[in-house]
Amino acid sequence: MVGPLTPARRAPLRRPGVLLTACVVVLAHLWVADELLEDRLGFGAAKDAIRRMEVAYVRELALAAPPEPTAARATISTRPKRRRVAAAKPPTPASAPASAVPATPEPVQLAQVESPPPEPAAPSPAAEPASAMAAPASEVVAPTVSAGPSPPASAPASTAQPFDWPPSTRLAYTLAGNYRGEVQGDATVEWIRVGTRYQVHLEALVGPPFAPILMRRVSSEGELSERGLTPQRFAGEQRVAFRHRRWAMQFEPERVKLPEGREAASMPGVQDEASLFVQLTWIFTTQPQLLRVGQMIEVPLALPRRVEVWQYDVVGEELLRLPFAEVPTMHVKPRRAARPGGDMTAQMWFAPGLQYLPVRILIHQDAQTFVDLTLQRPPQQSAQR
Repeated sequence: MVGPLTPARRAPLRRPGVLLTACVVVLAHLWVADELLEDRLGFGAAKDAIRRMEVAYVRELALAAPPEPTAARATISTRPKRRRVAAAKPPTPASAPASAVPATPEPVQLAQVESPPPEPAAPSPAAEPASAMAAPASEVVAPTVSAGPSPPASAPASTAQPFDWPPSTRLAYTLAGNYRGEVQGDATVEWIRVGTRYQVHLEALVGPPFAPILMRRVSSEGELSERGLTPQRFAGEQRVAFRHRRWAMQFEPERVKLPEGREAASMPGVQDEASLFVQLTWIFTTQPQLLRVGQMIEVPLALPRRVEVWQYDVVGEELLRLPFAEVPTMHVKPRRAARPGGDMTAQMWFAPGLQYLPVRILIHQDAQTFVDLTLQRPPQQSAQR
């Protein structure tokens, strides 16, 4: 039988506020972490997890000047070339050098790189049919990047040189954010290539490494093709305290199988949330003229409940002071704004001097809720080419 409580035995119960506060703090952190990275798009039962391909990282990528754009890499017309012969006709903006393209937020025309400059003197009419002198403009000007569907984002130019895919790469980020208070953690992005197969793995840990409050991991697997990355499988996993969620998608030529039995029509060049960052790196590497202020890029994106086109604007140049170096970058921002209950949005800073890799990723849920990933060390790469 338990006797009456003595003052000494009653002492621990005199501090219920301390215990209550500790419980509230723990629960609040769990709730914050769940809300911060929750995509609010629904989850379904996943297939087997993607088995990670093994790779060893043996060197660090050094900051270097980006390669100069070449005519073979520019986006040019695929129509047969037709030579202009009227010397008196002044050159049009479409035949100006690529450096003369104005950096404005309006749609701009890319450089005409396949047509030679006008001859100093026109040949006689007998030497050339009159129909060639009056060639329609659509056959002698370069394509336009506009707010409509953007072919460069989904398919490379037919005359472009074969793209030399970089070796497997690992990016390590420091994670900082806010949701009614500061949150911290770490994140990694791994690009793994074996032959024509690829994998992309993203992992974010919120809280101390030995006991993270939240773990979120997404993976993409597929083939390399003339359209860049062609996803075939996507898998996601999230752990928050005792809650464990898995979801998956499968990509087929005509449709995408979404979680919870949903299906959506596929689109050329469609990506998932893991492959998106690498696909944009591929676009800017093969078509560097698109990474200029004022340009807009469109990428079809498969989300857990739908497949739709996302538009990204190149908004400016920025010099980022990272822990290991000052890195020149180009800031790319989605046109849609984050809003409560809607899709999260990701702004990205790509570094041409680091193989156009994203060295900063800012993910917003709304104006006050975000996570900011900043590259903490030079990218690590394998010896594989």
